[in-house]
Amino acid sequence: MKFITKIAVAGVVTVLTTAAMADSAKSLKHAEKVTELRQSIFSLLGNNMWQLGGMAKGKIAFDAEKAGKHALRIKQLSLMIADYSQTDTSAHKVKTEALDTIWQQPDAFAKRIKDLTLAADNLQKAALSGDEKMVKKAIGGVGRTCGGCHDNFKAE
Repeated sequence: MKFITKIAVAGVVTVLTTAAMADSAKSLKHAEKVTELRQSIFSLLGNNMWQLGGMAKGKIAFDAEKAGKHALRIKQLSLMIADYSQTDTSAHKVKTEALDTIWQQPDAFAKRIKDLTLAADNLQKAALSGDEKMVKKAIGGVGRTCGGCHDNFKAE
């Protein structure tokens, strides 16, 4: 487990470094492509969070193993967010819910990514315990980090 934590910390360092190095999209076509890729990451995050939310609300049968699988996916995807958000698309008219604050406040965005990575890691650990109450609490932690990022970086 310590090895996994070291990998997560290394990923967070990469995230923090990458987020500070935003480049501007070179053209509308470039902006559209990077937006599509960025949205793919968030679509996958949303799907995994939807499954976990269903478990937390009792709409999907509780399954600690599946919760752990979704937590792992969320953690892996969180480590990709900075890479797929490093191109500033704000100068182009692309269809996106991403707010310009992603590129205007890279340190704050990087912190939100780090929070998500750590919350997903916490959920993974809780899932290994098999304790339903602990897992549901950790799911709530992941949900709060998602919502916290939406507050400042996503148009609703």
